Amino acid sequence: MNQTIQHLIDRRSVKKYLDRPVPLALVEEVVKAGTFAPSGMNRQSSIIIAVTDKAMRDRISNINLGIVIGRDLTTSSGHSDPFYGAPVVLVVLARKDVGTRVYDGSLVMENMMIAAQSLGLGSCWIHRAKETFETEEGKQILRELGISDEYEGIGNCILGYAAPNALKPQAPRKDDYVYWVK
Repeated sequence: MNQTIQHLIDRRSVKKYLDRPVPLALVEEVVKAGTFAPSGMNRQSSIIIAVTDKAMRDRISNINLGIVIGRDLTTSSGHSDPFYGAPVVLVVLARKDVGTRVYDGSLVMENMMIAAQSLGLGSCWIHRAKETFETEEGKQILRELGISDEYEGIGNCILGYAAPNALKPQAPRKDDYVYWVK
């Protein structure tokens, strides 16, 4: 089987990570793959905030957690870090004035998760990027980074090395996934 297709099939959401930094060169490769995602009319409406700084990573995690707690939910892992201990967070945002922004940003997320798989890294899409960067603290982070508030959060792609036994077995595909018209 083609290696790219195998990576697509093998990728799983990782929700437990080793306390081990990811080499910057690997993060850069993942980010580069994200920048080559297709976008509506090639407008490239998305941007990526690549967070490897622990203080900023924790700051964004805490905002995300506050949104979860505000909804009276718990993280699916039952712990207080919605990023599951992953050392890297790649936040994808897209221009609010572009009609295809959610699709564009989603393709960036997918490219990065497949790139991570191909490099031996675990990844997971974490929601609430939109809500995170609509908070005053989220807007402040964007201002600190020199990013205007014309962007909407699409998703958080967390990266790291999967902890042992962190991967669940592949779920079977549903029978009615594809309707053929031949």
